[in-house]
Amino acid sequence: MKNKQIYLRNASFFALAFVILGYIVKFYPSTLAGFDSTIQSVIRGNLPSGATQFWTSITVLGNTVIILAITLILAAVFYYYKKWKMEAYFLLASFAAMGVASTALKYVYQRPRPSIEWLIDTIGYSFPSWHTASTMMIAGAVVIIVQQRMKKSMARLILQASLILIAILVAISRIYIGVHYPTDIVGGWLLAITLLQIMYPFYNQKRFEWRFQSKQK
Repeated sequence: MKNKQIYLRNASFFALAFVILGYIVKFYPSTLAGFDSTIQSVIRGNLPSGATQFWTSITVLGNTVIILAITLILAAVFYYYKKWKMEAYFLLASFAAMGVASTALKYVYQRPRPSIEWLIDTIGYSFPSWHTASTMMIAGAVVIIVQQRMKKSMARLILQASLILIAILVAISRIYIGVHYPTDIVGGWLLAITLLQIMYPFYNQKRFEWRFQSKQK
């Protein structure tokens, strides 16, 4: 119970940070202009062709269809092959919670997308970044599962680091291709961390109960 309260307390801190950032985005967006434009300029540069090809390829990994497919495949492997039923449910719940929260919050804040050149076509509002939040959410959920299920080894650390790196690269790609402000990325990360902090203790408790009751491996 004490550990659960710690995670929920941490979630409240990240949620507060998200709300404060969202408030500024909604009512005082001009105060963020300097930060956003500086980061955009550094990341985008003069849009070199090699970088453009790389970032437009990376950003596809955060598309809804791709993330959903990855989530469903991993959940199926966990549930049917590994018999990790609660892990499968945790992964599916992570995707669902992020999808609902991120989409709903876009309509709350209704931030227009950047007016700079876009390298892809997209629709919808800008804050928070759905691609950023969803990739970090799923990567974070898998990192947790790997931490619990893989023996301590360099392979585990490499896998976990690779998952987080991919999520970060997808986030950066959204800035490079021009469809998100850097503060949209920060908002996406804060949202993902908040939800993971909320969901993890409940998942972990239920996982322990199911293993104790021999409902899963």
